[in-house]
Amino acid sequence: MTEAKHNKLHHHIAVAIGFAGLIAWGYCGRYSGFLDWIILQVPEKYAGSALMVGIMIMMTPGLFLWTLYNRWIEKRLKVKGIYYEDEYYKENEALKTKKEQEK
Repeated sequence: MTEAKHNKLHHHIAVAIGFAGLIAWGYCGRYSGFLDWIILQVPEKYAGSALMVGIMIMMTPGLFLWTLYNRWIEKRLKVKGIYYEDEYYKENEALKTKKEQEK
């Protein structure tokens, strides 16, 4: 097995482990009672909206950790690639610079 294929296999395994961690984060949040608590804070007719907000609040730290974990794994395994969000921010910085120069 070549080093690139070996590295690719390690990357896939690491991402699978991280994804399992993200799923575990969701289950831990669900069984902690946080979602039930947030639903009880609003009138019954808004329970669905409160549940959605609760899921967003609950999963935000987990998704942040998922991003950090993926970046760490990719750095450690020397995986190279393009992050779409990086290109987005580069374009925004270029637009800001252009607007500042026009002033």
